[in-house]
Amino acid sequence: MSAFPDFHRYDAVGLAELVKRGEVQPSELVEESIARIESQQPRLNFMTRTMFDRARAAAAGPLPPGPLAGVPFLLKDLLASFAGVPTANGNRLLANLPAPHDSELVRRHKAAGLIVLGKTNTPEFGLTAYTEPALFGATRNPWDLERVSGGSSGGSAVAVAARVVPMAHGGDGGGSIRIPASCCGLFGLKPTRGRTPTGPDLGELWNGLAIEHAVTRSVRDSAALLDATAGADVGAPYAATPPARPFLAEVTTPPGRLRIAYTATPLLGKNLHEDCRRGLEETVTLLRELGHEVFEAAPAIDRQAWASAFTIVLAAQTRADIELTARAAGRKPAYADFEPATYTLGLLGRTLRASDYAGAVRYLQSVSRAVGSFFESCDVFLTPTLAAPPPPIGSLAPNASERALMAVVGRLNAGWFLDAIGAVKPMAEKSLDFIPFTPLFNATGQPAMSVPLHWNQAGLPVGMQFVGRYGDEATLFRLAGQLEQAKPWFERAPEGC
Repeated sequence: MSAFPDFHRYDAVGLAELVKRGEVQPSELVEESIARIESQQPRLNFMTRTMFDRARAAAAGPLPPGPLAGVPFLLKDLLASFAGVPTANGNRLLANLPAPHDSELVRRHKAAGLIVLGKTNTPEFGLTAYTEPALFGATRNPWDLERVSGGSSGGSAVAVAARVVPMAHGGDGGGSIRIPASCCGLFGLKPTRGRTPTGPDLGELWNGLAIEHAVTRSVRDSAALLDATAGADVGAPYAATPPARPFLAEVTTPPGRLRIAYTATPLLGKNLHEDCRRGLEETVTLLRELGHEVFEAAPAIDRQAWASAFTIVLAAQTRADIELTARAAGRKPAYADFEPATYTLGLLGRTLRASDYAGAVRYLQSVSRAVGSFFESCDVFLTPTLAAPPPPIGSLAPNASERALMAVVGRLNAGWFLDAIGAVKPMAEKSLDFIPFTPLFNATGQPAMSVPLHWNQAGLPVGMQFVGRYGDEATLFRLAGQLEQAKPWFERAPEGC
């Protein structure tokens, strides 16, 4: 018998209101969520670790008087440290190393009253736009079990899409909240750089490319959670300007007439699927019907130069992750302890000169300045979130010849060979073919959201990306609230969920 059969009819804010009024107990919500996890996990594979006993204990005890008290929640198994529980990061060496303390963001999750039931699947170190780690296996998209869920917050997105929890934690270093939100038909906001905390163990994430927040079914859940977690923590290297008022209040505030630029031309890739183009056209029409000024324009980006710089930064950061992981496990870095693509990228990072890394960072910063100038002519920039609907599982992973090359390079620790044969540039460009719109705004630090406004004829979701000025989540939340009312998606659910 279901503990609370109407669970899926409410978002997190709605569930918290029921708890506050005494109409449902946190223990009932937790038991309902556990039952749904146990039902959906075998077919979707979105969890890496359950924490049911801890969740039950939290639900039975006094909860903090937070705005989301009693609501079940899941943490992406990357970055988010929960004291006494391993954070695997998709890596076998870390899978059994308990965290010594909570990360600041998790501390704020708890203070908001959220009850954590476990960790969700993610690719190793969050490096790919698909969630198929060797350690835990592929996470399946509930809209089509043979399709990717997106990455790197794929497990979290599937859990929310499958109505297991109303929202779940995610992180975004190249689109990793927005990508799975698009693949799974959810709302996914990447906040402004510095909006959410990264301490106490880290300063900026991936040179400021990455930031944590969540995937949600409703816009107001994203806003309410951001209200509860935003703000610098002790020792933060920088912070986003505080909002003028709560983000939750913005969701129901009319956005006014916005100047919205849009493009169907991939910023960092080559092709755009017709389903994404059709979704963009329908969105442009909707925005004009809502009274906005919509025009075609885009910042000019040198695709090859940008892709190379982005790859250099990721390679350097990946090498640092490899060395820190090996050190935490008390051993030296070894090919056998990491996935081939991760280790190969790390070898490239070890081969780079310090000046290569510094030059790449400077180049990305210079492009960010140019993009900032572009936003002087518009309030919001619109693109499809991805270049295509979710493709089949395995199709985005390295092919047989690439895997063979990685095996040779990895076993020989010959990162220099990749540079010698000119493999870096094509590898960089291939990695961006599916995600030609999202990573740019990790480099600029601007807030960006994927909104589930279109489904194709096969019933697969196709998200639309909206980007705001630096620090201006308020405008995005106002627009998202308007779009949610004009073209609702909350009741749209995958079969069997």
